[in-house]
Amino acid sequence: MLNLQWTDAQVSTIIDQSLIYQCACPAQVCKEIIGLRQIYAYQKGCINQTDTDELVHQRIADDVAKAHAIMEDCLHAILELEGWDMQTLTMPEDLKKLVLKG
Repeated sequence: MLNLQWTDAQVSTIIDQSLIYQCACPAQVCKEIIGLRQIYAYQKGCINQTDTDELVHQRIADDVAKAHAIMEDCLHAILELEGWDMQTLTMPEDLKKLVLKG
């Protein structure tokens, strides 16, 4: 099972904030997190369950879980570096202004 640091709703909120102000970096990381969750779910639910298939799917799921944890940590770090409000997941005003001026 994936350990989630961010809910799907939180990831969507970050994507929405990023798209409104055209700040692509957090959105790119969020999209990768979503993709990794989809790969993980597929691997855990695959109906091909021969012994070899099971080992293959488990290996993929295990490695995806590691990558997912790394990307969730990355998201947390970049939001802190950019000064996002971690409670409301809103982009800081100064970053909004920089993005809008650019």
